[in-house]
Amino acid sequence: MEEQQPPPAARHGGPPRGRGGPPPLLRRWVRGHDGEEGRAGLPWLSTIALTAFVLVGSTFAAHSQTGRAPLDVFARVLLLASCAVLLVRHRHPLVAVFASAAAAMVYLGAGYPYGPVFLSVAVGCFAAVLAGYRRQAWGALGMLWLGHLLVSHWLYRWLPPEGGSAAPWSQELGVAAWAVAIIAVAELVRVRREQWARERAGRAAAQKRRADEERLRIARELHDVLAHSISVINVQAGVGLALLDSDPEQARTALTTIKSASKEALGEVRQVLETLRTPGDAPRSPAPGLDRLPELVEQAATTGLTVETTTTGERTALPPGLDLAAFRIVQEALTNVVRHSAARTARVAVGYRPGALVLRIEDEGPAAGGDAGGSGNGLIGMRERVAALGGTIEAGPLPAGGFRVTARLPLAADSKETS
Repeated sequence: MEEQQPPPAARHGGPPRGRGGPPPLLRRWVRGHDGEEGRAGLPWLSTIALTAFVLVGSTFAAHSQTGRAPLDVFARVLLLASCAVLLVRHRHPLVAVFASAAAAMVYLGAGYPYGPVFLSVAVGCFAAVLAGYRRQAWGALGMLWLGHLLVSHWLYRWLPPEGGSAAPWSQELGVAAWAVAIIAVAELVRVRREQWARERAGRAAAQKRRADEERLRIARELHDVLAHSISVINVQAGVGLALLDSDPEQARTALTTIKSASKEALGEVRQVLETLRTPGDAPRSPAPGLDRLPELVEQAATTGLTVETTTTGERTALPPGLDLAAFRIVQEALTNVVRHSAARTARVAVGYRPGALVLRIEDEGPAAGGDAGGSGNGLIGMRERVAALGGTIEAGPLPAGGFRVTARLPLAADSKETS
């Protein structure tokens, strides 16, 4: 099964649409300096819009502020420069924040009117904090605040406009509050973006885990179906070849068994593969369960293995997942007897206990070719099925010869998984 790829937004660092994440107006900020916009190109549109707002806003601010130097060409160049450096804020956030702060400091030192020039510094600070340069962003704002402090209270005598006076200290508190607010909002956005990144990583990990579990489940199903059916086909093919000339009727029976086993295997394989083509759809045919235990006994009989079955306790309806797991455990255990044991008799005991289903499959041996219990893959599959349902399993050779598999499956396990 092919692993599903995350949506484009997740690959580029942004949260997928419809699953939380930032609102559309903030999505540009939470991408970061290595996000989609930085990969695609420079942020022209946002920078042009910001530049127009700063120029127009500064013009209106100049009309309402007396005692400040009028806006001239040099002032507009500084305003343009403070905004133009923001074009590189995603790729070079430090350059953007320090250059915009320096341009704003020169603008204020020249005595030009207060206005939205601080907005460009705020945008540069945002970009630097979101890129991880927190202390550098704080330093740039601190540099701007100290520069404003020097100009407003000590250097104003030698700087334009002429005849200016010291600014009130309450104004410095406002500037400091503005700087703290910028830092606080930037840090809040940074923390939120990191939270979204962790959520995306968690969703991706959960998606990969589900894909791995589904892949393992399908592999386990295919192994159990094919191992059992091919074992029956292999035995019957050998019987048919041996009796083809001496007993054609018995050979015909073996070929009929091969046809029936292969047809059943194809049907079960098709049912498993349908879940790959239409994930989430209900299966068209019910999954096998212990009600098909007589079929396993009949198939084993065609290979020369006599299976004795016993049922103890009050029989109850089993959850679908647990019923399927019980059927596959019995199927795999009998397959191992056919393939790896010289025994001609096996016993299957199904016990309905309070709160649990107990399965015991054993044979008297001896092992064929010294291979007791199977090659290992089947036992691993049984252990995985039992572990997924919260049960226990014991498998190993008996002291007097033979092999035994005992599985205990809690009856509430499947309902807990599906709830």
